[in-house]
Amino acid sequence: MILNMKRPILAAALAPGIALSALIVTSCETTESRISKHPEIYQNLSANDRALVSRGQIRPGMSQNTVWLAWGSPDRKIVGNMQGRPTETWIYISYATYPYYPYVYPYYGLGFGYGLGYTSVGVATGARHHHGGRTFVFFGTPFYDPFYYSYIPPSIPYPSKLVTFSGGRVVSFQYLVPP
Repeated sequence: MILNMKRPILAAALAPGIALSALIVTSCETTESRISKHPEIYQNLSANDRALVSRGQIRPGMSQNTVWLAWGSPDRKIVGNMQGRPTETWIYISYATYPYYPYVYPYYGLGFGYGLGYTSVGVATGARHHHGGRTFVFFGTPFYDPFYYSYIPPSIPYPSKLVTFSGGRVVSFQYLVPP
């Protein structure tokens, strides 16, 4: 009887998991998949632009369709104005994952994060942390440190590429470095 009750629960949990996995796998578009789905856009490009798009690169003067073939759909679109002309800027978001910083809590064991000093009774003291040319001072206990219990490194979104259009053509673009 117990075995029969577990099967419907497992089946009910398994079906959405498989559907979500399929959605994630099929939603990852590449330059090649966009070109194969829209060969008419790709074939109308010059040989130079076809070579750029195949490598995922763009140039000033390209149309929005051509940039879409090379880079895909933007994560955000912003309407603006440049020298009295309307513009549209496409922003592409990437994610940077940062590693753990192991440190030892003298009376609590190994943790992850920035490290704090503790007295023998477990009362937190302040600690300085140097990172990226900046100094930070932290106060707290390991029980409130989000890095202490986390096994998943933090993933920080940042704008990785920007392209601005005016009159439907690229007027500027930028590749940005992770923070």
